[in-house]
Amino acid sequence: MEQTIKLEQKEGLAVLTLNQPEEFNAFGADMIELMVKYLTEISTDPKICGVIIAGTGKAFCTGGNLRLLSGCGKSYRHAFHTLVGLFHQAMIEIRRMPKPVVAAINGLAAGGGFSLALACDFRVMEKTAILKQAYTSNGLSIDGGGSFTLPRLVGSARALEIAVFDKPISAEQALAWGLVTEVAEPGRALERARAMIKTIEKMPLTSFIASKKLILDSFNTSIESQLERERELLVWCAESANGREGIQAFLEKRKPVFNK
Repeated sequence: MEQTIKLEQKEGLAVLTLNQPEEFNAFGADMIELMVKYLTEISTDPKICGVIIAGTGKAFCTGGNLRLLSGCGKSYRHAFHTLVGLFHQAMIEIRRMPKPVVAAINGLAAGGGFSLALACDFRVMEKTAILKQAYTSNGLSIDGGGSFTLPRLVGSARALEIAVFDKPISAEQALAWGLVTEVAEPGRALERARAMIKTIEKMPLTSFIASKKLILDSFNTSIESQLERERELLVWCAESANGREGIQAFLEKRKPVFNK
């Protein structure tokens, strides 16, 4: 029996592929537990410099498997409380990941799949793919950090519009609204995501880590605290091998070589 998520590690890149195509990659507890396991291992693996999350078949991910939830023999309160708790743990691992995480959106990303894509640092979306908030159309509310990331990407008014009216969002619209980083031709999202990681790989990883942390934390701190954190991380970067290389290369008027 195939695993619900396939992990491929090659040339410093980890690709997590959701592997339930017959369910449009809707997830149950087993899939999310495996995702948390993989993300935790990748986070501390010095051989891995970037992560891609992709989907098998026609969909990227359609969120929690409501068929499984309704037939699990437990109350909705228990079933949703358990699954969402696991899902949120995965979202935290992505947000804390000290390496770039790119979503390769090959098809429909709806519900929890929508929130999963938004949790990633960057998103490559194929022209034929669709984003759909989906929760409110099923009488539910947003989870997976979607209520946190969505207004920060598109603003509170647009976020509420997406939540209330739940219209399908095309790749062209998603790019215009800032929901995705790049639009790819059909069948090329994974290829473009790999290229994005390879580009970032040439940049100083220490600077990426500091920038990601500063930007994510900036919404929850005062300007005074943020300024002090900026100073701390700038000193950390300057003292790192990448920082020393970058400064020396600037002084010597040559191209720096990072992540040695």
